[in-house]
Amino acid sequence: MASDQTRFLLPENEIPKQWYNIVPDLPTPPTPVLHPGTGQPVGPADLLPLFPMEIIKQEVSTDRWIDIPDPVRDAYRLFRPSPLIRARRLEKLLDTPAHIYYKYEGGSPSGSHKINTALPQAFYNKEEGTKRITTETGAGQWGTALSIACQMVGVECTVYMVKVSFAQKPHRRTLMEAFGAQVFASPTNLTNSGRKILADDPDSPGSLGIAISEAVEDAATHDDAKYALGSVLNHVLMHQTVIGQEALRQFDLAGEYPDEIYGCVGGGSNFAGLAFPFIRENLAGRTKTKIVACEPAACPTLTKGVYTFDFGDTVGNTPIVKMHTLGHNFIPPGIHAGGLRYHGAAPLLSQLVDGGHVQAVAYSQIETFEAALQFARSEGIMPAPEPAHALRGAINAALDAKAKGEKRVILIGVCGHGNFDMVAYEKYLSGELEDYAYPEEKIHQALETLPTMGLAARL
Repeated sequence: MASDQTRFLLPENEIPKQWYNIVPDLPTPPTPVLHPGTGQPVGPADLLPLFPMEIIKQEVSTDRWIDIPDPVRDAYRLFRPSPLIRARRLEKLLDTPAHIYYKYEGGSPSGSHKINTALPQAFYNKEEGTKRITTETGAGQWGTALSIACQMVGVECTVYMVKVSFAQKPHRRTLMEAFGAQVFASPTNLTNSGRKILADDPDSPGSLGIAISEAVEDAATHDDAKYALGSVLNHVLMHQTVIGQEALRQFDLAGEYPDEIYGCVGGGSNFAGLAFPFIRENLAGRTKTKIVACEPAACPTLTKGVYTFDFGDTVGNTPIVKMHTLGHNFIPPGIHAGGLRYHGAAPLLSQLVDGGHVQAVAYSQIETFEAALQFARSEGIMPAPEPAHALRGAINAALDAKAKGEKRVILIGVCGHGNFDMVAYEKYLSGELEDYAYPEEKIHQALETLPTMGLAARL
């Protein structure tokens, strides 16, 4: 029986003690990560210039559960467990028989889910003697989270921020700098990667792929620095599973279980963090929850990308992974969902989409912002443009339930607030926001540059 409560809260002692690794529960093992120079599987030694050893161990681990270090779990207490909230006012607005819940990650110090992995990555780097961490950021949520985490543990932080977001979101930049980070608009003249891009296109708006190239080069060429990634890789997705583990327990308190789950996808960390613990239940045959990944039509990685091997960055500095990709040379338009503008999707998520365990759908900017304001005006929380894509999918599902007279339980991942995204909302409210569907011909052009060295037999 469903509870009459609206907010489902857990005490601090129920913060998960372990991260969940989905790898041993997958129907087939993940495809190996390949060296960008040789096309052969990478080993720990290949990754040491970029990551601390403990992160490398987690990246390749086949253990189902990884213990969360006590200092990291203690830091989680600042904002975890996060609430599961029944969106009763949104239900009323939509006049739907569906029960709508959202897991809210916007109450963290950085305002998003990103700090769930920033804290352990900063912690492990500090433990192994790293002096400085380099990274990229799109909309700024990841850069903000890592800036805060580095300040908390005492490590320097350098952030390469996608140039279009650097201009669109100046307050994100200020927030990162307030926590001691150095922030550069990417592409820059500080790296070979950036200089190469600017030589080809002096007005390049940047991309996450370009920013990754710069951050990776910076770390690889300085002995006292390491690199941290905010999405895509296995260890990042695993760190985020504190979200879904808490949600499972909170649904026990609510007396219900989700029939459908909606999360936004850029690289895939927020989506995986919420969905992977529920996908585990599906894979074990205990449940049949519908899992839906929501992305922007302007960056349709899962819906129009190819599932194949590609570089994680634009220049080709990173290992090659099998994932849904639009091509590493993909330059996205300047849509306001800056965290969803990556050319690829996490290999683990891509594998689940390819296997039919996760569905993918793409939405345009205008319909997405419409859903965001429906949520804001009913629930009192201004969502970031990124989770507004998940809200669009969930609202469509709730309206479908209304049309069919069906009672459904719907879960949404609201992975961060939109308090720094007022320029985007201003443009929507003034009618200046435009829809943009990425042209098929540009996708085909980007895919023509996929890496080929020795990979034909692996495809």
